[in-house]
Amino acid sequence: MELDQLYLISLLVGGGLTLIYVLLADVLDGIFDIFEGWLSPTLILSFITFLSAGGYLLERFSSMNSFVIVGISALLSLALVSVLHVFVLTPLANAEESNTYSDEDLQGRRGEVILSIPKDGFGEVVLREDSGTIAKTAASFEGEPIAAGTNVLVIEVKQGVAYVAAKDTFLGEELI
Repeated sequence: MELDQLYLISLLVGGGLTLIYVLLADVLDGIFDIFEGWLSPTLILSFITFLSAGGYLLERFSSMNSFVIVGISALLSLALVSVLHVFVLTPLANAEESNTYSDEDLQGRRGEVILSIPKDGFGEVVLREDSGTIAKTAASFEGEPIAAGTNVLVIEVKQGVAYVAAKDTFLGEELI
C-alpha cells in the first residue's frame, strides 16, 4: 500500500468519525467525560483528519521526504487544532446557555402593566431585562384592579399566570 493511500484512508476514516461524533456529541459526551480540554474526542479526531489531509496533499503533490511531510503535517495539524479549540470550541462551550426561562425565574422581577388588570380578572405585564423582554398574562395578587402603566412586582407564577402587586402597595413600602 502506498503512503498516499494510507493518508487518504485515514483522512476518510478520521473525517467520518469526526462528523459522526459531532452529530452524536450529546449522546457520547457522557462516555467521554474523562477527556476534557485538549484531550476531547473532537480535537483528537480533528487532529487525525488534518494530519491525514496535509500528509495526503504533500505526498501527492510534492517531492519531499516522507519524514519531512509527516513533520510538516503534524505541525500544521497542531496549529489548526489549536485554532479550532481556542476560537471555536471553547466559545461554543461557554455559550451553551439558552434564553429560556422557568416560571420560578420570574418571581421577584419588576415589570409594567401593558393591559389593565381588572379586579379578579386578567391583564398583561411586560418584564424587561438585559436578556430580553417577556410579555406575560397577569392577575392581581391582592385582587385589586391595576391600571395600565403601573409598575409591578411579580409575586408568584401559577399555571402560566403571573400574580403581581403594584410596587407602591406591596408590603406598604416603595420598592426600587
